[in-house]
Amino acid sequence: MESPALVDPERWGLSLDAVRGLGDRLWAYWERYRPCFKTQTRDGSAYAYAYLSGQLRMDTGRNYANIARQTGNSEQNMQHFMTNSPWQAQEVYQQITGEIMATPELRPGGVLILDESADEKSGEQSAGAQKQHNGRLGKIELSQVGVFLAYANLRQTPVWTWVSGDLFLPEAWLSEERASQRGHLGIPDDVEFRTKPEIGWDLIQQEIQTYGLEVDVVCCDTLYGRSTWLRAQLRGASLTYMAEVPCDTQVYLKKPQVGIPPRRSRYGRAPTRPQVLSAEQPVEVRSLVHAPETRWQRLRIRSTERGELCDRFAARRVWTVYEGHAIPEWVVMRQERSGKYTYALSNAPKGTPLTQLAWWKCQRYVIERSNQDAKSELGWDEFQAQKYRAWQHHVACTVLASWFVAQTKLEWAQASAQDPALAQVFEVEVLPMLSMANIRSLLRAVLPLPQLTPEEAAEQVIEHLLNRTRSRKSRLKHAADHAHAPPHDGDVTGTP
Repeated sequence: MESPALVDPERWGLSLDAVRGLGDRLWAYWERYRPCFKTQTRDGSAYAYAYLSGQLRMDTGRNYANIARQTGNSEQNMQHFMTNSPWQAQEVYQQITGEIMATPELRPGGVLILDESADEKSGEQSAGAQKQHNGRLGKIELSQVGVFLAYANLRQTPVWTWVSGDLFLPEAWLSEERASQRGHLGIPDDVEFRTKPEIGWDLIQQEIQTYGLEVDVVCCDTLYGRSTWLRAQLRGASLTYMAEVPCDTQVYLKKPQVGIPPRRSRYGRAPTRPQVLSAEQPVEVRSLVHAPETRWQRLRIRSTERGELCDRFAARRVWTVYEGHAIPEWVVMRQERSGKYTYALSNAPKGTPLTQLAWWKCQRYVIERSNQDAKSELGWDEFQAQKYRAWQHHVACTVLASWFVAQTKLEWAQASAQDPALAQVFEVEVLPMLSMANIRSLLRAVLPLPQLTPEEAAEQVIEHLLNRTRSRKSRLKHAADHAHAPPHDGDVTGTP
């Protein structure tokens, strides 16, 4: 049995008064965001509170029906609020960004991190579902893919949260053949095909240029980092980036001369596309690992709950070529403890110290934490609805829940510091922070999910059976109507 001194909540920065007030804190949080869920004709904010509290308190089965049951709401009304109600997810994102910007502790050192998250699907009836790369499964699978932005600030009290997201619609979904399906799923007529880097750039512009978020750097993984177009957009907006790239990315060690080559003959068409005119040849970034000019340093980046992040880093000034121009960039290399080498390109100024470059390169793990929290703790991957608007609304509610936890952890850490003597007792430098799972456990203690009486449970089961029966009747009627409908021109009927 642990010593009472070691299990004293106050020593761990956990105020029991704050814990007891966690339910009131959630209510006040919802009150701030309540206007985001009102439309010209309806106020659906009560369903927003129910959905938010359901995501935070329930462990599994966080779909519309179950959340409605657990929070004492109509399943039909909850489904309408999430699937059909025209409230705008962007209003939620803008208010969250405003609160981040209004938090003094988060003004310096902020980072935006771009990534994607895939959710496996069983059929192509859901908006955007198609066989495509699922990073979590590591293979091509029938999935929906969302592009997400996370905000992180690890300078003082570590904070991370999703801040926005959008659904990737494969090009086949925007074909004329799928117009009817798009209409059924509520995909707007003006939606055009965008690549994932294009979606990512739209999200970044929204956060920084529209909402006014200030960050030190934008980070992304190889899918986005190898996009020369995306890096050019970030440079054009005067944004510093740290973009992961594959090991075979080609760079120049000396500035190449780029231009349109002279016409060599009076026959044929004259050259019009810029090319590298000088003798420099590109090399792959992995070739720089053992180059004599590469100077490696072991740097301690930060203390972590698992020890220290202390790896070898190196950086070289290189050039890449984009649209007829030689672009100066850093290639930043990291040798992880496992021996694996990773690479990133950055447009940070020439005099940027290696310690700063290394710090930025190690920020991407935060998006992995954010994705994991969203799936394991907030039910992101338990989403079952098919419509486009339902997906957007589910993301907005998940982002809202993510920021509630992040803000709670930050404000509690400021109000009740951990006892540094505990770290000395355990001979560690850093004590673990409260996790999202911890906050959810505390919230369930002060806002327990209702325990139904046998009569109430039976009533809910009967309601569920009635809904399933009505749904089956509707499907049978639809099938019968379709069977008796006259064939259209071009239909083939009969048995071959």
